[in-house]
Amino acid sequence: MLPEHHVQLTSLIQSALAGILPDARPEITLERPKIAAHGDVATNVAMQLAKAARRNPRELAQQLVAAIGADPAAKALIQQAEIAGPGFINFRLTPQAHQAVLDAIAREAEHFGHRPANTDKVMVEFVSANPTGPLHVGHARQAALGDTICRLFAAQGAQVTREFYYNDAGNQIHKLAISVQARARGIGPDSPDFPEDGYKGDYIQDIARDYLAGASVQASDGPPIQAAGDIDDLDAIRRFSVAYLRHEQDLDLQAFDLKFDNYYLESSLYTSGRVEKTVQALIDAGHTYEHEGALWLRTTELGTGDDKDRVMRKTDGGYTYFVPDVAYHVSKWERGFHQAINIQGTDHHGTIARVRAGLQGLGLGIPKDFPAYVLHKMVRVMRDGAEVKISKRAGSYVTLRDLIDWVGRDAVRFFLAQRRADSEFVFDVDLALSHSEENPVYYIQYAHARIHSLLSQYADGVERVDQMDPSSLTAPSEIALLQRLAEYPGVLTQAALELAPHQLAFWLRDCAADFHAWYNAERILVDDDALRNARLRLAKATAQVISNGLGLLGVSAPQRM
Repeated sequence: MLPEHHVQLTSLIQSALAGILPDARPEITLERPKIAAHGDVATNVAMQLAKAARRNPRELAQQLVAAIGADPAAKALIQQAEIAGPGFINFRLTPQAHQAVLDAIAREAEHFGHRPANTDKVMVEFVSANPTGPLHVGHARQAALGDTICRLFAAQGAQVTREFYYNDAGNQIHKLAISVQARARGIGPDSPDFPEDGYKGDYIQDIARDYLAGASVQASDGPPIQAAGDIDDLDAIRRFSVAYLRHEQDLDLQAFDLKFDNYYLESSLYTSGRVEKTVQALIDAGHTYEHEGALWLRTTELGTGDDKDRVMRKTDGGYTYFVPDVAYHVSKWERGFHQAINIQGTDHHGTIARVRAGLQGLGLGIPKDFPAYVLHKMVRVMRDGAEVKISKRAGSYVTLRDLIDWVGRDAVRFFLAQRRADSEFVFDVDLALSHSEENPVYYIQYAHARIHSLLSQYADGVERVDQMDPSSLTAPSEIALLQRLAEYPGVLTQAALELAPHQLAFWLRDCAADFHAWYNAERILVDDDALRNARLRLAKATAQVISNGLGLLGVSAPQRM
């Protein structure tokens, strides 16, 4: 979604081109110049068209500027237009054009920047942790990225479903069960009799204690599981342990204020026959072969970029881990989610081509780039100047709950969404707790609180501010802030399109900086009633948009700090 003045300016450029180059159909792009002195909006359309039209780009730009200036509709929008460099056109907009965003913010309030609801169905699958322990910082990063992407798509009008895929089958679950069994028998994690590579965190002892006590546990989407208390019943231990940890992960997610719409169990892919059906369909389609007692998928022939064929069914009859993933994504497609996004760690990179190859081999009309992936890199945690690697609760890693306990949910959500997913990130606990402009959460929330402090001093009533005449907002710092607010709808659209929550985080930091710069440059509660009221209106609009943006990150917007 473009700012209204961008839409108007694009229309003016198109009208001017229709009279100069009637056959031209350019893609008109408008950008904000990096240097404010160069104007408010720039376009390279003259340079884009000059070669095909056999024209000098500067001369074509000059002709365009003249034609736009002659259009009566340009008067209220364009204050000045000039040619720069080899043919860029720089426009300086009128104050009225900048001020118009205040009407849109007042009218749309918390929905400013949002698009109307549509029929697009989007599934975002994220966190998807094995039910073998507490959620760690990698899961926390997925939670922050995934939930913000969901909120961004919802703001674009899409119907969004959050799904958690539980890997509740396989060797990791067996390892969990025998670890709990060992602790129930009184075997400590340091004992030579403890299972090799078993889980050693304190939470294993907690599960064993509750199992022996006959406790009952219930995950958010499952029936209560009663502990049998029988140390020798490994299957009962497994069922109880999985339900126990799913419940613990539910509590972690509640602390993060994250609720999933659906939970999907890997085990159901086997019990429902989906895995067998998928494998048989690939065999029937001729995309498999037997070699050395194993069943292979011809992934190299299915156009997804895999460098070698892959084993589907091992010599012992078990399936490799990408096979249920293929069956699972068929389920997504059949449920009508033709736009599916997976948030996973970079260690899953190798499975992308295999899963997509399996989907292509089924001949269901699934696009080659389905599903889309956002792969995130690792998170390191620093506290008191040193890296933190151990959590007593988990045994070998920092948990999501640790982070929330240390710095609060707001900081965890913002910090983990503020960097590109494919960049490694250092979570600095000390920075997240600091009350300084280096802490982006504090800096942005402080801007919002400062505005509400201003508004509380307005005796005539805050609700009347939106009706005030903004025409006196002409100072450079005011124009810069108005421009920033007008960018917000486009930032949401671009962040959703590129699956890039960090773009919103960057924008919020820039918006807060523009507000603080304006606050320091201009007195707001001046004696001039018209100017004071206009500035209060700008301040209130800024608070509204900051609150909107923080909300999409799942971060609060306090009115006092």
